[in-house]
Amino acid sequence: MEKPYAFTVHRVRRARRHRWRWAQVTFWCPEEQLCHLWLQSLRELLEKLTSRPKHLLVFINPFGGKGQGKRIYERKVAPLFTLASITTEIIVTEHANHAKESLYELNIDKYDGIVCVGGDGMFSEVLHGLLGRTQRDAGVDQDQPRAALVPSPLRIGVIPAGSTDCVCYSTVGTSDAETSALHIVVGDSLSMDVSSVHHNGTLLRYSVSLLGYGFYGDIIKDSEKKRWMGLVRYDFSGLKTFLSHHCYEGTVSFLPAQHTVGSPRDRKPCRAGCFVCRQSKKQLEEAQKRSLYGLEGAEEVEEWKVICGQFLAINATNMSCACPRSPQGLSPAAHLGDGSSDLILIRKCSRFNFLRFLVRHTNQGDQFDFTFVEVYRVKKFQFVSKPAEDEDGSVRGRGKKRLGQLCSDRPPCCCAVSSSAWNCDGEVLSSPAIEVRVHCQLVRLFARGIEENSKQESHC
Repeated sequence: MEKPYAFTVHRVRRARRHRWRWAQVTFWCPEEQLCHLWLQSLRELLEKLTSRPKHLLVFINPFGGKGQGKRIYERKVAPLFTLASITTEIIVTEHANHAKESLYELNIDKYDGIVCVGGDGMFSEVLHGLLGRTQRDAGVDQDQPRAALVPSPLRIGVIPAGSTDCVCYSTVGTSDAETSALHIVVGDSLSMDVSSVHHNGTLLRYSVSLLGYGFYGDIIKDSEKKRWMGLVRYDFSGLKTFLSHHCYEGTVSFLPAQHTVGSPRDRKPCRAGCFVCRQSKKQLEEAQKRSLYGLEGAEEVEEWKVICGQFLAINATNMSCACPRSPQGLSPAAHLGDGSSDLILIRKCSRFNFLRFLVRHTNQGDQFDFTFVEVYRVKKFQFVSKPAEDEDGSVRGRGKKRLGQLCSDRPPCCCAVSSSAWNCDGEVLSSPAIEVRVHCQLVRLFARGIEENSKQESHC
């Protein structure tokens, strides 16, 4: 061509292990008028894509993970936002709850979404700020356990820069910053359940990934005392908690999620365009309408199930809780938007059997295939702890808390102590007695769910 004219289209290229990569294609035209015609047509089509964000509020946690949040954003994310003509307002957080407080005060109506750069803790802070602001503006009392919470119109984007990045890994399939940025650029949307955690008529926290009592509660409680150790504190506290082998006595009451079309052991993971999430939400809405019109009376009360006993761990997951260390997660078939949580009860057992259970999290085996493990799909549950006492009334295990000390009991070995704490998405809840309710698809992320590996087409 004697006088070539050209324009470049930036696009997404799918890579291995659910990663997305920025790529570009240059088109050459023989005539200037034809080149301008193509450019005009493409720009008009892009303007019609209302799902794409144009103005974002970005929170960067400079301390989370390895302290690389600001560097990751500037090198991997900001250039992509610039290419996509996305304007941003950036706030680098200076203290705990900075993002949450800002979302209560700022005019958030001018933004198309909120982006958090950090780990799961940063996401949780943005989630609490956005949900709290939405309920306040709508006049909803968050402290009321039965309140119908209002979904936020703004989506949340997650740029992973933490230690585990469980939320990002479970919704995108990888903890890769460039991949997450591209999901934001193309305007993906994924609805996700949120659990509200109450105690005595007061909202304690919201949870999107893990609520863990016993083993995981003890780990997070102990690791908080060892922040000076850095990220290795989780490994140290995990080993210490495993060797302590404490079990806790209590009562779990739950309402089975009869509206769901899946089960925790059906080996059908949540994927992009998930049928289980769509159908479960539809059936939940139909059940709520029947209840609203008085077609269902006291059936809900009769459906509650009660389980008492001694437990090494009680886990409730709204998602698979997958991460690089545990690619399948704590509940591989948990769904992001089906209006339910997978309640996992690990009863008192020997230290060896509990190790077998933990090892299953790192491989392809069925981690619920143990006689001491029970799993239920629920939409509400309550837990009340009971001090573990001997027949003479003395609390057991007071002299068995030192690291590495083995229990003198016969197998199954277990040291019973009075109470644990709850691990709520990596934060400690000191109250053991809680009431939990799942709110179906309460928030939306800039994501589309984990895509099937067979789909390798390019997405422009």
